[in-house]
Amino acid sequence: MASGRMASPQSSSRQSSSLSSSPMSTRAQSLQVDSVQRWMEDLRHMTEVECMCVLQAKPIGVEEDSQQGELIVGSGVGAGDHVARNNLQTLLRRALVVSTELGKMFQRLEKGRWQRVHSTAVRANCHVRSLVHEYSAARSTPPEMQKYEKSLLEKCMELTNITERCLHTDDEFFLKSMREAIHEILTDVSDSFSNMIDMALANEIRVLIKQIESSDSLHTIGSAISNLLSLTQDGPQLCSIIAKEGAVVALFKICRQDRFRDLYAHALRTVASICCVEEGINQLDKVDGILCLADILTDESSVEAARAEAAAVVAQITSPHHTSTQHLASFLESMHDIVTALIKLCETASCGEVFLLASAALANITFFDSMACEILLQLNAIHILLQACKDRQRVDTPYSKDQVVTILANLSVLEQCASEVLQEQGIERLLLLLGEKPSSSSPSEGAACERVQQKAAVTLARLSRDPDVAQTAIQLKAVPRLIELCRSPTERNNSDSVLVACLAALRRLAAGCPDSIEAADHQQLIKPRLVDSFLLCSNMEESFV
Repeated sequence: MASGRMASPQSSSRQSSSLSSSPMSTRAQSLQVDSVQRWMEDLRHMTEVECMCVLQAKPIGVEEDSQQGELIVGSGVGAGDHVARNNLQTLLRRALVVSTELGKMFQRLEKGRWQRVHSTAVRANCHVRSLVHEYSAARSTPPEMQKYEKSLLEKCMELTNITERCLHTDDEFFLKSMREAIHEILTDVSDSFSNMIDMALANEIRVLIKQIESSDSLHTIGSAISNLLSLTQDGPQLCSIIAKEGAVVALFKICRQDRFRDLYAHALRTVASICCVEEGINQLDKVDGILCLADILTDESSVEAARAEAAAVVAQITSPHHTSTQHLASFLESMHDIVTALIKLCETASCGEVFLLASAALANITFFDSMACEILLQLNAIHILLQACKDRQRVDTPYSKDQVVTILANLSVLEQCASEVLQEQGIERLLLLLGEKPSSSSPSEGAACERVQQKAAVTLARLSRDPDVAQTAIQLKAVPRLIELCRSPTERNNSDSVLVACLAALRRLAAGCPDSIEAADHQQLIKPRLVDSFLLCSNMEESFV
């Protein structure tokens, strides 16, 4: 247990005020409107089926429509920028409505609720026609997309007709054969619709990228970047499309021009979001994006926000969760400069978010090359990180502490780490981290606290190979705390990983100082096999008497 490297924190995710591991923020967060305005906007995309049938899905005039119900998304947005943003919003909203209807239809088909199946088919048909006509009115449709549209509309009409036939018979054999046929058509409709939406989104994304590449206006480029960033929040599939259309290349062109320095932070935040998918990282590697990141991080004239976002990109592309590691070869060439800049950023960070980004990048880097750990020791990283833990302006959440203790755990593999930790009173800090508890009922915060406890115990176990560390830990009453974590499920938030780490740390201390453990505890927690002690502690129920 004490010889391996730590399990990775999800340090690629934003977890402070502007970070969401969670995974990604919803589109509602980017629209900045109250619930009534949002409801009014949604009404624009809800259509009375009977009216649509009468009108044969003719689109409502775009100009008149946009006068009445536009969302307020921010001040000072130009007309072209507003149209681009509105097209994207409308497309995504319409796509969600159609996808919901198709999903309902699959469910109702399985249950044989033919009346509902037909009415849903009619609604889906109308929504698809409305989407196609409205999008065509707002934007010239590429020829290849027109083929998908024509085929999709034909399949939707076929779906409506075939479901209507099922309303006028009770023949079970006929209905069974129709169910199979409808399921096949419905699958084709779903696939065709997904492909058409992907092509439409790609078309909109190309428009935004063209604005970034061809404009000299900070406002126009900034607005296009904002729209791209907003799209990245809708999930990995959109990030893949954005990457394939060349957004990463365009954004790094911005970051290599001094005249656009004010846009560096915004562009890099978007790059970090896109690089949650392999396509984004591959594009970054092709344009030597790591060299650009190193330049920004090491440039003392770069503002803190730009360096922080560069750190976020580093954290993203070095995340152990990525399956591809080809890009890390070029990263190693700049690693010394990047690590040096990141630990300096940790030392000078003006707020918790900046520290979190820099420390998350360092935490990831320490996983894939031991040289990074040696560099950090030379740069006095232990002193910097432990001092930061005393500064609530920088280390103010369990997420930041998770990054710090991850770095310490990986550094503790090196023998020379122990003396530095002792010198900086790091054992006291590790014991404080063993008591980390969430301040809210947030699941993500609870999970972060578990990781902090687990890694603090692992770090203590590794460092306790040094007799001086073991003796100091015992003097500071590490043993009673570890026993409490083993025996009390609530103290460890019912975490098995924390239990295993604490048992390992306890056994390491007992090996060096057997007298520090009482006989009863030794009998249950030290003497048995680790798995037996684990089973014993994991089945314990606390007494509330």
